[in-house]
Amino acid sequence: MPRTLLVGAGVLDPGADPSPAPGAVEVDGAVVTWVGGAAEARERPGRVLDLTGATITPAFVDAHVHATATGLLVDGLDLTGCPSPRALLDAVAARVAARPGALVWGHGWQELGWPGPAPDRAALDRAAAGAPVYLSRIDVHSALVSSALLDRAPAAVGARGFADAALSTQAHHHVRRAALAAVDEATRGAAQRAFLADAAARGVGVVHECAGPDISSVADLAALLALSAELGTRVVGYWGQPVRTATEARDLLAATGAHGLAGDLFADGSLGSRTAALRAPYRDEPTHCGHRYLEPDAIAAHVAACTGIGVQAGFHVIGDAAADAVLAGLTEAARRTGTARPHPPHRLEHLEMLDPAQAVQLAALGVVASVQPLFDAFWGGPAGMYAERLGAGRAAGMNPYARLRDAGVVLALGSDAPVTPVGPWAAVRAAVEHRTPGSGLTAAQALAAHTVGGHRAAGDRSPLAGRLVAGAAASYTVWDGTAPLDGASGAPRCLRTVQDGRTLHDTLDERPGG
Repeated sequence: MPRTLLVGAGVLDPGADPSPAPGAVEVDGAVVTWVGGAAEARERPGRVLDLTGATITPAFVDAHVHATATGLLVDGLDLTGCPSPRALLDAVAARVAARPGALVWGHGWQELGWPGPAPDRAALDRAAAGAPVYLSRIDVHSALVSSALLDRAPAAVGARGFADAALSTQAHHHVRRAALAAVDEATRGAAQRAFLADAAARGVGVVHECAGPDISSVADLAALLALSAELGTRVVGYWGQPVRTATEARDLLAATGAHGLAGDLFADGSLGSRTAALRAPYRDEPTHCGHRYLEPDAIAAHVAACTGIGVQAGFHVIGDAAADAVLAGLTEAARRTGTARPHPPHRLEHLEMLDPAQAVQLAALGVVASVQPLFDAFWGGPAGMYAERLGAGRAAGMNPYARLRDAGVVLALGSDAPVTPVGPWAAVRAAVEHRTPGSGLTAAQALAAHTVGGHRAAGDRSPLAGRLVAGAAASYTVWDGTAPLDGASGAPRCLRTVQDGRTLHDTLDERPGG
C-alpha cells in the first residue's frame, strides 16, 4: 500500500497542546512516517485523504476489560437500569419462555433505589421454570442464581458468601465458573468477536483482558488471544492467580499465555456488594468490614516471584484495608528482591481508597494504577452508592486521580466492561468532571492516561507508544468533529480505527483529495 497522507484533520497528540490544530499525518504501512502542517503535506508524494472537519487521535487503550462477559450481553439479558425486583423476575420469565431450558446469562442489576430487596432464590426459581440462571450484579462481585445452576456448582453450597439471595465471595466464584462452563464454544466466540468489534467502533485498538480462575478460564483467554491475532485488535492478557515461587510463575504463564500475573487477582471485592475490605465498617451494614482475600505475606510472595522473572504482578484492590495489605506486600517484596522499582512495573486495578502517604509510597514503588473514571460518574457524589455504603465523608475521598498523578503514579484509564461500558470519551470526561472537586484530571492528562498510560500499564516504556509522532506505530482513530474534548457536544462518532497498521473499523468515505 502506498503512503497515505491524512490531511486537514485536527491532530490531537497526548504529548502536545490539547487543542487540536489542523495538520497532517503520513502513514506508511504500520508506521507513522511524518506529522506536520496541511500545506506541507500537499507537497509530499502518496495518496491524500482529505479529513477536513475531523480529528485524529492515537487509538485508545482500555486498560481493564472482560471481553466474553461483555460480549455475552449482545444476546444476553441486560439488566442495567432494571427498576425493581419484579421487573427483573419478569425479564427472566420472558427469556425462559422464549428459550425454554437454555442458560439465562444476565448482568447489570443493582438494588439501589429498588422498592424492596433483591429476589431470593425461591422467587427466581419460579421465574426460571427449571432453567439455569446467572445474573451478575453491576459490579460482578455477586450474583443471583437459580437452583438449576446451583446444582452444577455444589461446592458453592455452604461456601463463604452463600445465601438464599445473591451469592458473593467464594460461593459466587463457584457458580460463575459453572455458568461460564455452560457457554458453548460457538457462543463464546461470537461474544468475543462482538466485543472486539464494538471496542474498535469506539476508537479502542488495545484492550487489557483481566482473566483468571475466578473470572473466566484458560480456554477463554486462549480463544481471545487467537482472535486478537486474527482481527487485529491487540489483546494484552492478564491472569489473576497467586503464586509463591518463580517456578510456579513461569509454569502459570506457559499454561495461560498471559502477559503477566495481574489484573483481577482479588485482594478484596467491591463496595456495591459490600465485599471491599474496609478499615471501618460499612455505613449501611455497621457490623461488616468486607472481605480480604489475600494477606500481605501472600501478596509479597507473588510480587517477589514475578519480579524475579521480570513479569508484571498486580491486584484488584478497592477498599482501604485491602490497600493497606497490598502496600505492605509490595514493600516486603521490594525488601526481599532488592528491587524497589521493577520493570515491567507492577499494577493495581481500581485503587479507589487510599491516603496521600500511600500515594507517595506507591509512586516510589513504580506502581501503575489502572482506574475507571465512570465508577465515579455512576456511583460518586453526595447521594450515590459510595455515600450510601461509606457515608459522605469517606465517599468524597474515592478515586483520587489527581492525588495519584501528583504523587507520580502512572494512570491508565479503562472501563472494567461490563461493569461500565467501553467508551473512551465518556471516561475522559468523567475523569475531568470528577464529582469531588480537586480529585479529577485535566483533559490533556485524561487523554494521555487513556492512550500513553495504557501502554505504560502493559510495560511499554517506548517514548513513542500511544503518540502521533514520526516513528510511532500507525495506531490511530479518526473522529467526526473538531472538538472531541468538549463534552457539550457529546461523544464524537468514530470514523476509523487503525491498530499497528491494520484497519479495525471503518465508516470513512474515502474520497481522495488534492
